[in-house]
Amino acid sequence: MALKCFWVCFTFFFGFWVVAFCSQDGFLSLSCGGEKSYVDSYKIKWVSDDTFITTGKKTTVEYVEGTSSSSIPIRFFPESRGRNCYKLPVENISSIVLVRAQFVYKNYDKHRKPPAFSVSLGTAIVSMVNLTDKDPWIDEFTWPVSKDTLSFCLQAIPGGGSPVISSLEIRPLPQGAYQSSLEDFWHKSLRKCYRINSGYTNGSLRYPIDPFDRIWDADQSYTPFHASPAFNILLSFNLSSQKERPPLNVLQTARVLAREDVLHYNLPLDKLGDYYIVLYFAGILPVSASFDILINGDLLLSEFKIRTSEASTLYFKQKGITSLDIALRSIVFYPQINALEVYEIVDIPPETSSTTVSALQVIEQSTGFDLGWQDDPCFPNPWDHIECEGSTVISLDLSDINLRSISPTFGDLLDLKILNLHNTSLSGAIQNLGGLQDLEKLNLSFNQLTSFGSDLDSLVNLRVLLKGIVPDSLGELKNLHLLNLENNKLQGTLPLSLDRESLEVRTSGNLCLSFSTMVCNDASSNPSIETPQVTIVANKKHKQHRLLAIILGAAGGTLFALLLISLLVLLYINKRKAETTYTTRAAIDMRNWNAARIFSYKEIKTATNNFKEVIGRGSFGSVYLGKLSDGKLVAVKVRSDKTQLGADSFINELPHVHRDGMQVHLLSQIHHQNLVSLEGFCHEPKQQILVYEYLPGGSLSDHLYGPKSQKVSLSWIRRLKIAIDAAKGLDYLHNGSDPRIIHRDIKCSNILLDCQMNAKVCDFGLSKQVTQGDATHVTTVVKGTAGYLDPDLFCMRSMKAKPYLQAGALEIVDDSLKGTFDVESMRKAALVTVRSVERDASRRPTIAEVLEELKEAYSLQLSYLASLGHPD
Repeated sequence: MALKCFWVCFTFFFGFWVVAFCSQDGFLSLSCGGEKSYVDSYKIKWVSDDTFITTGKKTTVEYVEGTSSSSIPIRFFPESRGRNCYKLPVENISSIVLVRAQFVYKNYDKHRKPPAFSVSLGTAIVSMVNLTDKDPWIDEFTWPVSKDTLSFCLQAIPGGGSPVISSLEIRPLPQGAYQSSLEDFWHKSLRKCYRINSGYTNGSLRYPIDPFDRIWDADQSYTPFHASPAFNILLSFNLSSQKERPPLNVLQTARVLAREDVLHYNLPLDKLGDYYIVLYFAGILPVSASFDILINGDLLLSEFKIRTSEASTLYFKQKGITSLDIALRSIVFYPQINALEVYEIVDIPPETSSTTVSALQVIEQSTGFDLGWQDDPCFPNPWDHIECEGSTVISLDLSDINLRSISPTFGDLLDLKILNLHNTSLSGAIQNLGGLQDLEKLNLSFNQLTSFGSDLDSLVNLRVLLKGIVPDSLGELKNLHLLNLENNKLQGTLPLSLDRESLEVRTSGNLCLSFSTMVCNDASSNPSIETPQVTIVANKKHKQHRLLAIILGAAGGTLFALLLISLLVLLYINKRKAETTYTTRAAIDMRNWNAARIFSYKEIKTATNNFKEVIGRGSFGSVYLGKLSDGKLVAVKVRSDKTQLGADSFINELPHVHRDGMQVHLLSQIHHQNLVSLEGFCHEPKQQILVYEYLPGGSLSDHLYGPKSQKVSLSWIRRLKIAIDAAKGLDYLHNGSDPRIIHRDIKCSNILLDCQMNAKVCDFGLSKQVTQGDATHVTTVVKGTAGYLDPDLFCMRSMKAKPYLQAGALEIVDDSLKGTFDVESMRKAALVTVRSVERDASRRPTIAEVLEELKEAYSLQLSYLASLGHPD
C-alpha cells in the first residue's frame, strides 16, 4: 500500500552524479576526497570522486613538494573489510586505457604508521602499495577495455592499516598500442616501471605535449656515465606506423654513445616477474648507425640500423627477471636511443560465469542484506561466504541468514560442491537443487523442511547431507559417508539402503528415526512426546549392538521425556504464583522472537541520559537520541501514555495476544538495506519503547520542507536515488518478505536518510501482514494518514498492495530544479506518478513496476549529466 510521500518525495528529491570526462577526449580526472572541481596548470579538469565510490571518508593533508606546500584532499578507508571500489566509465573511449593513481599518507592521521594495501583492476591484483617505502606512491597501468565500466579497488591487508588514495586518472591510449609481441593481449595488464625520455634533462613531459597524457621522465636519473650530452634536433618524422604514437618532442632528443663500445641502461626492478620493454629510435643525426641490442647479456637483435629521418619501435619480453640491463653495442657509428618504456606484465584472471554472478546477486538481494558482493565473486579475492577454484564458485555458505526458501536461482550455481544452508529458516519441500550435479556436501540443519521432493535423487556426487527427511533415494548416493539429520522434527523408518558399513547416520534430536519399524511405530502412537531421541548408526562391526542401543535409547528418551514434562509442570505452577500482571503471553512471545535485544527500562534511561535529547515526535510518542554501552548511537521511540494509536501500533493486530508488540514483531522479522533496522525494545509495566538504528541525515521531510531545504536543495538525481531506495524497501515488504507486509503510512517523514543520503523506510506502527490467502482479505480496521493510503482501504477494506498518491497533492517540478534535469527522465517519473493517482487499483502500477520506471528515469538523468560533463 503505498503512498503519497513516496511520490511527492521522489518527484522532489534526489541525488548527484557526475560523469566527468573533460574536454580532453576521454579524460577522467578524480580528486579523491575533493569537494570542488578545478583546472590544473596543464589545463586538465579535475572533479570530486563522490559519484564514483560509495565508501570511505575524506580529509586533507599538508603536502610539501620542493620549496612549496599545499593542502591536498585524500580519501581513506578506516576499518575496511572488503573491497573499496571505484566504478570508472570507459565505454567508447578506446580498446586500451591508461589508469594512473596517486596514494598519499603524509601522516594525515597523526599515527605515523603508513599503510600497506593491495590495488586491483577488474579481476587482477595489479599492485601492492607500501607507503612506508615511498610516500607519495604513484602507480600507472594499461588496461584492455572489454566492458562499459572498470572497477578500481583498494583492499586492506591484515595489519596493513587503512588504504588511502589522493587522485585517480583515466586516459585513452592509441588503438593497438602496447600489443606487439604480447601474446593474449586481452588478458594482460601492464604496470609501468619506467618511461624515460632519453637525452632530455629538463624535467618531465606530459599533456598537452603528449595528447595521451603519458608522463615521460627526464633522463638524468638514468644516464650512463659514458653517454654523451643529449642531442636535441628538430626534425619531422612520419609516425603513422608507430602504434604507440610517441610525442614528436620525445623523438627529437636522444642519448648517443661516446668513447665506449656499449651504451647501457641499468634499471633495477621491484620484484621477480615478466617484463615488457619498448624501445624508440629516430634518426635525428646525419649518419646511419648500426648496433646490436642485448638485454641482460643476451643478444636479441643483431645489426639494427637507424636511418636518418626515420622512426622505429622495438618490442621485447623478458621472463622471470629481477633486474634489467639494456645494452646497445656499437657496430657502425655510435648507437643511440630516443626513449624507452618498461612494464611489469600482470595476468588478468578470467571472470566468473555471468550466469553465476547474476544468480549470486539475486540471492544477495533476497537476503535483504548487503553482503559486500561487488564485481567478480572469485577475483581478485573471493567474496565473503564464497570459496572458489580458479574462477569457479564451488562453495556457498549462507548459514544463519534468513532465506526462508531455496529460490530457482540456486539451480544456476552449477559448479557448487558445497552448499551450507544451516539455520536459514527454510520450510516446506527442498527444491531447485536437482541440477547441482557436482554437489558433494549439503548442510540443511536447523531448518523446518518437511520433504526433499525428488531433487536429490539425481545428486550422484553428494557425500555429506545435513538435515532433512529421509527419502529412499538417499541410499542411491554411493559417495555419501555422513548423513546428519540431527535437531529436526523427523519421524519414521530409515531406508535399509542406508544401512551400510561406509555410512554413518546421525539422528539425535528427532521424534524417532530408526531402521526398526517397531520403535518408530511405538513413537508415532504418542505424537505428543517431542523430546530428542538419540539414534547413532555405527559401522557394521558394531551391528550386533545396534538393536539393543536403539531400544535402550528409546526407553531412556521416553523416561527422560516424562521427567522433563513433570519438571516443566512444576515450574509452570510456581511461575504462575509469582508472575506479575504485566507478564502476558505477548511478552513471552517477544522473548521467543530471537531477533531483537530486550532492554530494561534502566538501560534505556542510561542510554538516553534520562531522555535528555528529543530528536523527533510522532503519533506513537517522542523519539530520543541514545548511546548504547558499546558506543553505538540509536533512536529511542517511547510510547506516550496518552495515545491509544501508540498502543495499537506497538502490537498492530497480533491475534490472540495482548496488543503490545506487533511493531517489534514485524521489525524483528525483516532485514533489508532500505528498511530501518530494529536494535531492540523495552516492555515493562507502563513502558513500551522501541530502539532502532540512528540515521543522522534526518527525514526526507526535513530536506524538502524543513530548515535543511533552505540551505541545500536536493538535485533531481539525488531525489531519484532516494525514491529508488524507498521503492526497494517497499518492494521487499510487498514481494520479498514472508508474510508480505503493507506499510500503510508511507510519507516523507517516514523516509530517513543516512550520512551518505541513502534512504530507509521507517515507522512500521501501522503495518499489516498479508499472507498468500489474504490477497482479497477484508479488514475491519482502517489505519494510516489521509492522502497517503489506498482509497480501497476506506471503501472496500481490500488488502491488495498497490501504491497510491492522493490527487491534488502532486507538484512535479519545483523552481530549484529548473534547467538541471533531463526532460525525458522527468517525463517518465511524472507518468508513473500520474498512474499512481488512479483511484481504480487495477490501473495503478505495483511497487515493482514503479521501481523499474524510477530506475529508467535515473539512468536517463545520468546520461544527461554525462553529456554535460557536469560535476554537480
